[in-house]
Parts: sequence; C-alpha cells; structure tokens
Amino acid sequence: MNVIPKPILIKGAVGIALLLVAFLGGFMSRGSGDRGHETHGASAETPESEVWTCSMHPQFKLPGPGKCPICFMDLIPLVVDADDDAGPRELTVSENAALLMEIETAPVERRFVETEVRMVGKVTVDETRLSHITAWVPGRLERLFVDYTGISVTEGDHMVVLYSPELLSAQEELLQAIQAAEALKRSDVDVVRASADATVEAAREKLRLWGLTGEQIEAVEKRGKAEDRVTIYAPTGGVVVGMDAREGMYVKTGTRIYTIADLSQVWVNLEAYESDLAWLRYGQAVVFTAEAYPGETFKGQITFIHPVLDETTRTVKVRVNVSNEDGRLKPGMFVRAAASAKVATSGRVMDASLAGKWISPMHPEVIKDGPGACDVCGMDLVPAESLGFVGAEPTEEDKPLVIPATAPLLTGTRAVVYVALPDREKPTFEGREIVLGPRAGDDYMVKEGLAEGERVVTRGAFKIDAELQIRAKPSMMSPEVGGRGSEVGS
Repeated sequence: MNVIPKPILIKGAVGIALLLVAFLGGFMSRGSGDRGHETHGASAETPESEVWTCSMHPQFKLPGPGKCPICFMDLIPLVVDADDDAGPRELTVSENAALLMEIETAPVERRFVETEVRMVGKVTVDETRLSHITAWVPGRLERLFVDYTGISVTEGDHMVVLYSPELLSAQEELLQAIQAAEALKRSDVDVVRASADATVEAAREKLRLWGLTGEQIEAVEKRGKAEDRVTIYAPTGGVVVGMDAREGMYVKTGTRIYTIADLSQVWVNLEAYESDLAWLRYGQAVVFTAEAYPGETFKGQITFIHPVLDETTRTVKVRVNVSNEDGRLKPGMFVRAAASAKVATSGRVMDASLAGKWISPMHPEVIKDGPGACDVCGMDLVPAESLGFVGAEPTEEDKPLVIPATAPLLTGTRAVVYVALPDREKPTFEGREIVLGPRAGDDYMVKEGLAEGERVVTRGAFKIDAELQIRAKPSMMSPEVGGRGSEVGS
C-alpha cells in the first residue's frame, strides 16, 4: 500500500532538482520493473498511443508511468476512446450515460421577460411643496400664534405679530403721501397731481413688498394712523414642520420663522441595488406597502433616479411621487416597494400605458398623446421612447434572446454553457463561452454566443464540465479554446 507523502513546499533550484529526482526515480523504478518482466519473456512495452496522467491533476499527461510532480501519486493510464476525435470542448457520451447524468436541455428563445425589482425606503416630505415664513423687515417677534411643530394651518391663518419701526415709518410715509395727493387735487398742473399719485402708489407697493396684505394697507388708509405692530399670515396651507424662532426674538430681514409642508403629496425615497438599475425607468409605476397599514398597497411613479451611487451601501436612490390627500402616509414611515418591468432588447422596458406617449421630463404624471408643453412647469414633453420605453408596436427584434438561469456556469469573470449538438449519433455537448446580459427573474438575457433554436443544458452541466476536466479538456475553469496539447500545464 503506497503512502501519499505530505505536500512539500519547493523553493529555489535545489527544490526543483529534488522534484526532478523524485519524479525520475519513480519513472525509472517503474521502468526497471518492466525490464524485469522482459527478462522473463513477457512483453510489456508501453504503446506509443498510451498516455499517463494523475487522477488529481489531469493537466499533466506523460507518455509513460511515474509519479505526479505535484502530489507524488502514481500516474494512471488515460483511457483513450472515440471521444478524442471530438472538438476540444466537446463531450460525447452514450445514451445510458446521458440518462445516468440526468441531463436536461431547453431551447434558446426570443421572448419578452418579466422581472420584479424589490426596494426599501422611507416616506419623506415633498421638497417642492415646502414654504417658509420669514421676516420681510427687521423687528421683534411680539407673539407667535403657532408655538409648536405639527400643527396644521390653512392659507391666510395669522401666524406672527411683529413689531417693526421700519414698518411704522413706511406707514407714515403712505399717510403723508395720501395727504399730499389730496391737497394737490385742486392743482391746475397735471404733472404735479400725477407725481403725487405716483408717490402714493410707491408707498403702497413698499408696504406690500414688506409683507402687508392689501386688506392691511387699506385698513391703514381708512384708520389714518400708523401701527407699530403688524400681523404676518400663512402664505399656504400645510403642516408646520419647522419652528426656528421664539417670542421676543429680534429678527433681521430674511430670518426664517416657520417651515410649512404641504403633505397632500409626499416623496418615497427608495434604495435600489446597482444590479437592478437596468429595469428602472423614469415614469415607471411602483407599488409599495407601509408598516402602518399591513396588507394595503399604495401606488406612485418614479420621478427621479439619482445619478450618483452610494459607495457605502452600493445602492442608488430612487424617488417616487405619491398622492397623499388623506394624510395617511407620514414622513419617516418605512416602506417596501416593488417595480415590475417587461423587458425588451437592450434593457428597454415595455409599458403599454406609455407606448407612443409623450411625458414631461419633470412631472411624469403629465402624459399626453402628442408633443406639447407640461401643464405644471411648461417644459417641452419628450417621447416615451427617449426614456427607455419600447414603442407602440414592438417588433420581433424587440424580443431579447433568453436562456434559463440554470443553464450558465458562472466563474465570476466568464459564463459557460453546454450546447447539445444536433445530428449526432450519440449525445454530444459543446462548451461555449457566452456574454450574458442582466438577469430577469428565472432567465438570463444573452448578448453574444448563442442563436435562437439551439438547446442548452439546464441540468447536469456541472457533470459534463467535471468530465471534461478529468479528460484535461477546456472547461469552465480554463478559458483556452485550443486543442488538448495546448492545455498541458494550464
């Protein structure tokens, strides 16, 4: 019984010399045994066609017996059969062997494939629906009617009482301009009267630009007396989400007092893996569920795909606009979303509702049958095809070439499939390197290497590859395509 020695770390010229001595010693000992048999009249010459190899390292093939230079195991004769006449990446097996290997095949097809992209994210405030109440003139905040965040307000609600000496002076200017205009009405000079009226309008405009409403300016004129305090009203309705000032504070022009958010429409910011970006398009429909409402689904549209990848999470932010008239979606809620896509060639998405349509590049909810302008922002509409959607009448060329996901053997850098060769007496399979596109569910899209109608192995490909490795032929682990001679030492 031979004992396999432990692997030896070989370094330098001395180690190489020892390796050659061990190898040649095994070869000479086996050869001397053969010569001993010859002395007894038994012919044991090795046929010229016989090849010896190692069962653990089949890449070594020698013309005679000996020891493997790596593991020092005895070489074994390599059985040469009719398959040697096949191509370098071909394997021919008997019918019974094919049955024992449980090999299954499937055709390469051209058809549309569907996939579903799953994402997670949170509900956030729609930044386009944020408004701020700021101080238009310097002064002191005498009173804040809203003294904590979360309160809902409507347009026109009183928010702040502001004391401002500048506003007091501006009101006095208006009252004096009105008195001067009244006195000059009896003047015979038209230019003087027009100048007085223009002064009055300028004083009114100054107050309006400083935040007073038309009703407030009219009240000052009727009262005939200036006030040192003015009330600031809400410019829009919504929820107070920010409070940046307190009563008694002195503020400058532009100091922010409140932030109001209109939550009738919200954003859902999702995280999509970079491998899923091929299936996501602007304007695409998204459905999602919220933790607060299990079993209930909400819908929205993709309005923005961030152009920069997050290097920490390896994800891209995808923004979805969602109507929230009932206010059930709260900013900060966790959601799980899914976007379905029917994929055509080059990763284009099939969407019947957008076929042949024109979309606003800023507001995807604006969809029209023909060119025009966006009803919201006025930008020109663009064809849906320019955003990656298939046209109104998809052709046969729009169908991608697909194979089952179980067919390719992936090495990390290459993809290998085994193709069943037709018109052969025995089952014959050929290994072929292909270029894969993105995965769509249970299928892979194929860019190069296969033709429609060919049959690829979907079950048993590893067994075929293992047999090729034993026969020292190119396999998924060896990218060379040359003959068996070029595989020695690979």
